Amino acid sequence: MTLSDYLKDKFWIFFFIIVAYFVLLSFMIGFKIVVDFQVAFSIIYFLLFLFIFLYDYLRKVFFYRDVRVKLDLLKEKYLICELVKNPNFLEGELFYQMLYEINKSMNENIHDYKEKMNDFKEYVELWIHEVKIPLSALSLYTHNKKTDKVLVGEIHKIDGYLEQILYYIRSENTQNDYIIKEVDLNKVIREVMLKNKDVLLEKQIEIISDVGKLKVLTDYKWLEFMMNQIISNSIKYMKDGLDKKIEIKAYHKEQQIILEILDNGMGIPKSDLGRVFKKTFTGQNGRKVPGSTGMGLYIVDQLCKKLGHKLEIESKEGEYTKVIIVFDENLFYKEVRNME
Repeated sequence: MTLSDYLKDKFWIFFFIIVAYFVLLSFMIGFKIVVDFQVAFSIIYFLLFLFIFLYDYLRKVFFYRDVRVKLDLLKEKYLICELVKNPNFLEGELFYQMLYEINKSMNENIHDYKEKMNDFKEYVELWIHEVKIPLSALSLYTHNKKTDKVLVGEIHKIDGYLEQILYYIRSENTQNDYIIKEVDLNKVIREVMLKNKDVLLEKQIEIISDVGKLKVLTDYKWLEFMMNQIISNSIKYMKDGLDKKIEIKAYHKEQQIILEILDNGMGIPKSDLGRVFKKTFTGQNGRKVPGSTGMGLYIVDQLCKKLGHKLEIESKEGEYTKVIIVFDENLFYKEVRNME
């Protein structure tokens, strides 16, 4: 609230004060009151109203300015009542009470919404687990019977999409259902390769792994899912021809462990590279390859953020794509492990 806004708002009050002053002054002149008294009355009259309006203006401007500043800083603006004090003027108190009611209603709605969303997410997670049981049985049956490879591949795709839904829900959920512990990279890589062995053999893709005996602090299942998504992308966007490779390596760098997954596939156009982690973004390659959802790398990015890892990507169209996961080393944890 500026001074000009305040003066405009009080215009009619100022007008009546001035009219009242001239009416009183006319009476004093009419009754032949001494000039000295008239001057003293005029000074006191205007000083009194000046003080009243100045006090009123300052307490209002400080309150509204405080509300504006705190509102600009707040992300959840409906929580403004938690930061603002109840003002000491009537208009402000009424304004504060209305804000309080709005805040209360909003919090109740958000609480109800979160409860419903959590119930829905729990139901979907349960549904996915229930669906995966017969799907796993079907996968085992088709594998033992040496059924048509196309059918096996489609079952594998369905399983992959179910995994995506499951981890998408977990990535969006505010509850932390992961467990951070030391994870052997070799073990995770073996699991991922086992999941993709049929398609790797079919497409004759060579896997080169060089991670030594490195272990990282992360959640085992989440890392397995993330690596599976990255490897699946490498397989999906692999070029036709000979010498198809996916190289996985890990190494120490300062107080970090760097995991790199490099393929010599299609590569990503430069114009798409900055958007590959956006939800549902498929890009130019996605339009060439059927079944692209644009969700895989988005979910991987969200999971990395939750786990405190850094996800990077490098690529050159027609040559290679390299996905990098950076794990910070917990030195305190490492020292405790060495003491045991």
